[in-house]
Amino acid sequence: MTTAESTAKLPPEFADLELFSDWCLATEAERYAKRLASSMHEIQAFYDAITARAEEAIAYCDKFTLDDMPEDVLNLMRLLYSMIQASFPVECWKQPKVPDTGATTLDCVSEPVP
Repeated sequence: MTTAESTAKLPPEFADLELFSDWCLATEAERYAKRLASSMHEIQAFYDAITARAEEAIAYCDKFTLDDMPEDVLNLMRLLYSMIQASFPVECWKQPKVPDTGATTLDCVSEPVP
C-alpha cells in the first residue's frame, strides 16, 4: 500500500475526488461552516467535480447498508451531502452565504445519521 492509498479517505474508484476530501464532513454544521469559509471559486470547483460523479457515487454507496458502511464509503456519502450544501450557492445565489440574511444564523439541533 502506498502512502497516498493509506491516507486516502475515499474508495479507490473515486481517487480523483480525493482532492476534495476536506469536504467529507460528518455534520451539517461542519458542512455549512465549510461552505461559508470557502470562496465561490473553491465551491464551484468542488461542485463541478462531485456532480460529474454523483450518480456513480450514489450507486456505489447503495451497495452498502447504513449500519455496515466502511469508513471510505461513509466519507463518499458525506461528500455527496456536501454537494447538496454547495448546490444553492452555485446554482442560485452565486455566493456562499444566503443573500439578504444579515447576521441571521440557523443551528441544526438534530439531523439524520449517517
